[in-house]
Formats: sequence, structure tokens, C-alpha cells
Amino acid sequence: MTGGGHREGFWRRRRRQLAGLVRETRGGGVRQAVDEVVAYARPRITLSKYRWRRSRDVAPNAVPVYVVGLQRSGTSMLMRGLDASPAVAVYSEGNTEAFEKFRIRPLPVIRSLIETSGQGFVVFKPLCDSHRVDELLDTMGNPSPGRAVWVYRGVDGRVRSSVGLFGANNLKVLTEIAGGGGRERWQAGGLSQKSLDLIASFNWDAMTLESASALFWYVRNSVLFERGLEGRDDVLVFSYDALVRGPERSMRRLCTFLGVEYDPGLIRHIVPKPPGAPRPRIEIDPRVRELCDELGPRLDRAAEADHLGLG
Repeated sequence: MTGGGHREGFWRRRRRQLAGLVRETRGGGVRQAVDEVVAYARPRITLSKYRWRRSRDVAPNAVPVYVVGLQRSGTSMLMRGLDASPAVAVYSEGNTEAFEKFRIRPLPVIRSLIETSGQGFVVFKPLCDSHRVDELLDTMGNPSPGRAVWVYRGVDGRVRSSVGLFGANNLKVLTEIAGGGGRERWQAGGLSQKSLDLIASFNWDAMTLESASALFWYVRNSVLFERGLEGRDDVLVFSYDALVRGPERSMRRLCTFLGVEYDPGLIRHIVPKPPGAPRPRIEIDPRVRELCDELGPRLDRAAEADHLGLG
């Protein structure tokens, strides 16, 4: 491919990314949408990626990275940080080259995006396919082994954000799953029979939006442990709450895991939130609260574990 053709393809991808970001952030308010679009359109970052590609011959050996977990857990913040690296290409759910209706495209399509990339790392955010991350890691078949980052957020913070943005969505979907339907939905994908039985055991006529969102947090994050992902060397459990408390330490740790060179620009968009008075806990179903209180520390321990000497 000529240099002109390469640049044309690059700009076409950037336009699609911007269009996807507008769709992805449309429900989050004008300020959020503008902030995300501006972040991805920064000329300095775009130029740095072009220069990085021009000075190296990477293809077909780019490293695939899959950012997974649950929506409203800080994954967009993480993707924005990684996009600031000149070595990284990013594909969020709104990008139609890699996703269709927020689901990751067939593996041969993804493999082609990885192997034709001029960047050193190609980062995808298949949140709706988080239960398939072991498949993505084990069967993609590209030259460079992949890595995955399972991002999680404390249940109360996630519930506040989810209910604020998605409203009754978790309640409607889990009610359907509890009644024996919805198995084709991504929300039911990868759920164990234990989780399906748990969902069915509740009185859904009495379930609140907050309790449904918290239960959804529980069953989707339980997939991490049910599939043994937390014990894999190629999967890093990553805490959003730790990232906003100490951006540099968390981002350095992530960069070490991925093999990306750390730069302060990767956390420039993050406003640190030092520990303060804790917010009141959200009122949710007592049984759901008990489950979440058991899973939360387990996620924290997995995130804090010494992973390949990361500390």
C-alpha cells in the first residue's frame, strides 16, 4: 500500500471512530459527548500515531488487547487513556469496523484488523462479549498473543451511573431472563446455571431499579471467576476506583502488563479523587447486598494480586 493510501485508510478509520463515539456517548449528555469526541480528535495524538507507524514495521504482529467487564465501570476512561499512546489503535463498541450493534464482529474480521494494523497494540472494547474473552484470547490465531483487561467498579458507583444512564434496562432484561426468556441476549451470555437460578429466585414484581442493577453487576462480574479468568497470566483485573484514586500507579501497572510505554499523557484526562467521606450506600435488596459485599472484596483481591511481578 502506498503512503497516500495508508493515510487515507487511517483518516477513514478516525472518521468512523468519531461517528461511533457520538453514538456511544449520545445518551450521556452533550458535555460528555463533546469531551469524548474532542479527546479522540486531538491533532497531536493523531500525528504521533502516524509518526509511530512510519518509523516501524509492525504488521502483522500487533498485540491484541481486549478491555472487558461491565458498562459504566470506567472502560471509556481507560480507552481514552490508552488512545493517547502513539503505539495504540483503539476500537470501541461504536466502531463499525470491529463491532455490529455493539457486538464484536466475527473473528476473521478482528484478526484482519489486528494483522493489518501499523500500531503496536490494537485495543478492542467488547463489553457485550466479555464472557467470550477466553475464546478471543485462545482462538484468535494471530501471530502475537493477546491480553485482556477486566475492568470493574464498586457496586454502588456502578449502580448510580447505570440507573442514571440506562434507567430500567437491567430490571427489564433480568425480569425476562428470570422468566426463562432472553437467552439470546448478550446479558445472559456466559451466565452459569447457578447465576440463572439465582436470578429466577427473586420476586421481580418487587425488585427496584437499584437492586436489579446491583444483581446484574454481581452475575456479570461473577463470570470472571466462574471461567477462571482471574488466574490467567494474560488477564489483568483492573479497578476503576483505584485508577481514579491513584492514576499514575494504576496506569503504570497496566502499561507494564500490556508492554505499552508509559507516558503522563495517558492519565492527563483523569482528575484524581482522593479518599474522602464515603457516600451513603444505596438501598438495595438485602440478599443482593450480601452477594455484592462478598464479591467486591474478591474482585479487589484479584486486582491487587501480584501479577507477573507487577506488584
